[in-house]
Amino acid sequence: MKITRRDFAFGASALALSVALGSLANGTFVVPAQAQQLLMQPGPLGDMALGDEKAPVTIIEYASMTCPHCAAFHATTFQEIKKRYIDTGKVRFIFREFPLDQLALAAFLLARCAGPDKYFPMIDTLFQMQKEWVIQKPLGPLLAIAKQAGMSEQAFNECLQDKKLIDGIEEVRQTAMKLNVQSTPSFFVNGKPLRGAGNIEDFEKAMAPYIKG
Repeated sequence: MKITRRDFAFGASALALSVALGSLANGTFVVPAQAQQLLMQPGPLGDMALGDEKAPVTIIEYASMTCPHCAAFHATTFQEIKKRYIDTGKVRFIFREFPLDQLALAAFLLARCAGPDKYFPMIDTLFQMQKEWVIQKPLGPLLAIAKQAGMSEQAFNECLQDKKLIDGIEEVRQTAMKLNVQSTPSFFVNGKPLRGAGNIEDFEKAMAPYIKG
């Protein structure tokens, strides 16, 4: 699987959903033991996370870089979660790649290639500038962003062909589909799906049983 200058679209078969692992209990989707273990297992590239590993709450987000709802979440609600809960040691936030198309995959590749220290700043920049690179000819704007992160044009081109990274991100996406992740952004709070979350109140309600004070 390679990203070329002419191909930025997943085929329909690549987006086919797997059979969901889960059951309904009292009208709420519950992640069963097998899926819970699958959810908490990092992908082959390792998890990208913020916050204390011992925090009482773990939020996992599956996002796509071309998703406008994901960009809006990171510009608003995420900033409040970070200030109130991640920076205060109450929440560990894990961000996982769920590209909905080849362009989103390319953006994730660049974030990974930027390195662990620059990963989240790169994600922030890509979301903030989403309207500038989610266009018909995205390579120029993406290259400009990559250069701002210290990447050369050669490194940029090599990054977009990095099979290990491509396969690793694809494995995360495949695992997410087994967890019934069908859209972005999708969230899990201490293993439980949080459906339709869009504001800080949704998260605070879900986190309340685990956070004292």
